[in-house]
Amino acid sequence: MIAAFFDIDGTIYRNALLIEHFKKMIKYELFKDVQYRLKVEEAYQLWDTRKGDYDDYLLDLAQLYVVAIKGLPLKYNDFISDQVLLLKGNRVYTYTREMIEWHKKEGHKVFFISGSPSFLVSRMAKKMGVDDFCGSVYEIDEETQTFSGKITKPMWDSVHKQEAIEDFIKKYDIDLSKSYAYGDTNGDYSMLSSVGNPRAINPSKELIQKIKSDENLKSKIQIIIERKNVIYKLDSNVELIEF
Repeated sequence: MIAAFFDIDGTIYRNALLIEHFKKMIKYELFKDVQYRLKVEEAYQLWDTRKGDYDDYLLDLAQLYVVAIKGLPLKYNDFISDQVLLLKGNRVYTYTREMIEWHKKEGHKVFFISGSPSFLVSRMAKKMGVDDFCGSVYEIDEETQTFSGKITKPMWDSVHKQEAIEDFIKKYDIDLSKSYAYGDTNGDYSMLSSVGNPRAINPSKELIQKIKSDENLKSKIQIIIERKNVIYKLDSNVELIEF
């Protein structure tokens, strides 16, 4: 079986589902700690003004999110999550949207592997009609029906994404040498390295540097850039401009 593994944030979705969820929590005043809310907004500003590394920003935000979601009732979360997909779910890249449809037509299995919470990833997977998914799992306090503030399965790093791929291989009998992977950050490195047809979508500087240092990945990867109304391909020898 040939498979296509897709990261979501920055690869399919033109931002991060977790960020949109954060914004909704702020909008509905679900942050009890004002100082903590300021920390979240400060982290976002550093990234938004390009004063920090994208990979570092996402990791910092994920760690802040684990604490922020503590005590959030599931019924509120379901409402917010539905709003995120209803209002923002169509903000996707043309290239990866069309590739998902192409893989379906070819009879390939399509999987989402994302660092965003599984309750958001599941909704995106359903919306786009893919075969299976794996997202970060946040622990639930069954007694209070709220989030405990602990994460039982993070999915934003290479190690855990590789574990997810191995689970899919066992479940669906996948031939990695003929399969595809799409990602944009260092967290997608193992996923891209493990398949025969890797695609880096608007990659972060850190991911490009990783690609350049890995001769095997460098020889087979395609770098796809989508900006404004144009999509184009770059050679893996692309020159980085440093300031």
